[in-house]
Amino acid sequence: MSTDRAPRPSPTPEPRPDDALVAAVDQLEAGGRPDPDREWWRTAVVYQVVLRAFADGDGDGLGDVAGLRSRLPYLADLGVDAVWVNPWYASPMVDAGYDVTDYRALDPRYGTLEDAEALVREAHALGMRVLLDVVPNHTSDQHAWFRAALAGDEAARARYLFRPGRGERGEEPPNDWESCFRGPAWTRTTGSDGEPGDWYLHMFAPEQPDLDWSNREVHDEMLDVLRFWFDRGVDGFRVDVAHGLVKAPGLPDAEGKDRRTQEHPGWDQDGVHEVYREWRALADAYDPPRVFVAEAWAARRAERLPLYLRPDELHTAFEFEPLHVAWRARPWRDVVDRSLALAEVSGAPCAWVLTNHDVVRQATRYARSQWAEKGTNETERARWPTEEPDLALGLRRARAAAVLVAALPGVLYLYLGEELGLHEVEDIPADRRTDPIFVRSGGTDPGRDGSRVPLPWSGDVPPFGFSPDRRPDGSPPAEPYLPQPARWAALTAQAQDGDPSSTLSLYRRLLALRREHLVPAGGLRWLDAPDDVLALAREGSPVQCWVNLGADPVALPAGGRVLVASAPVVDGSLPGDAGAWVLAG
Repeated sequence: MSTDRAPRPSPTPEPRPDDALVAAVDQLEAGGRPDPDREWWRTAVVYQVVLRAFADGDGDGLGDVAGLRSRLPYLADLGVDAVWVNPWYASPMVDAGYDVTDYRALDPRYGTLEDAEALVREAHALGMRVLLDVVPNHTSDQHAWFRAALAGDEAARARYLFRPGRGERGEEPPNDWESCFRGPAWTRTTGSDGEPGDWYLHMFAPEQPDLDWSNREVHDEMLDVLRFWFDRGVDGFRVDVAHGLVKAPGLPDAEGKDRRTQEHPGWDQDGVHEVYREWRALADAYDPPRVFVAEAWAARRAERLPLYLRPDELHTAFEFEPLHVAWRARPWRDVVDRSLALAEVSGAPCAWVLTNHDVVRQATRYARSQWAEKGTNETERARWPTEEPDLALGLRRARAAAVLVAALPGVLYLYLGEELGLHEVEDIPADRRTDPIFVRSGGTDPGRDGSRVPLPWSGDVPPFGFSPDRRPDGSPPAEPYLPQPARWAALTAQAQDGDPSSTLSLYRRLLALRREHLVPAGGLRWLDAPDDVLALAREGSPVQCWVNLGADPVALPAGGRVLVASAPVVDGSLPGDAGAWVLAG
């Protein structure tokens, strides 16, 4: 037996709903069936745009709003219902814009507020909604509030988490918390007299100080930020670090607790739910109501994640398990079952995602051995120097995975370039990497830049149409901010357009068929299938989804008509590492 085909593990028990959540779902159901126009977010396809990597409109080597506006017809043709734009706010860009200096202004490198308003209007005219990122856990250290805090403004200091250090002279951090970007989560300040002062908390980079959400001014400021963008037609927000915001009283030591497996005092505190009740009330005051999707990591997922999704809090939360599950049938089925069970508890739809800006692209994850049932970003990147990826195999599996998740009930999120079958760029030179993970790990972890390389649109050589031929002043365009591999020439949108066997064509057909056959459908039921195969149907739909995660071909249902397949189906047999939708005969 190969290491890719491990034995089945024992099934994971389904989560048990608590009485309060059951009552909330009953109350939701009593209100009648969802309105498909007002509750579009229950079944939508959302495309994630990392603005700097999508399309460059002015030739400076950095993607911008002008570039995105020029490519909106491409997204409409792909068949997406909404566009989610990663942070475009004014920022020093220490962490790709997740270090914000002004939440009400675009960074000049991306465009102007007028450009943003035009984008929203044009997307709406094409039938697409627009979601933005909101970053409420922390600001930039260059934000006016934090600069005032360092200058001694007591009111400004109270908006952040400053604490005296431990030790005889305060030389040790206030607690043992670790940053998500490596190293301690505390940085010591220096007073105007040059003497060491208090420490401030930053759960990410030192340039990203955490806000103190026990301060009412923080609540009011962020509500006003949401209102600012809602008033300009933005349809909703993805909430960055939604589980972060509120910290345990007294900021006790973590004592070795990991934030994703145990109850860390810096994450997932009960007080965060009052924040989201205020946000939901604001969103519901608009017509149509605005929406939220949470990036929420809960240590006890089964009990804690549904709390974020009560009818008076956030609308949806990402299903993160597909980002790391092995390409094997039983682990995948367990992931789907667990996620759907949680959806039954909360009443919120599942939000499926195969990749995003923080993880290794799936065409590369699936290109290496699948010996572990579940990996992490760190373990995946650690394999790069020792295990050569089989990129053809990885793409084959990634295409099959798209067939699977597009068939599942709920919301589907696509990441930029996923529809082109792009793989991770692992050989970016060290001097071109910008991710703080790479910097703070001393280069031992390459970080996330490899999934954020600018898209290839056309042509045979870099920059592959990412930038215009000339800048406005007539000079040649700058090199893209991260280098594109020459081998992407075969993966440009232009090269794939019109090729019925391309990954782009596969995604276009999947999304069109999903809208026609599966958006109106009901719940999922599993069909009998061999051990290495996942087969499912949706209530009320004649379409079946078959995905072969094994090596040997399997027979599809007799008399069925193949609507779409990730690899050629010959004589009714679905090859290994392939998926198909079949219209039952």
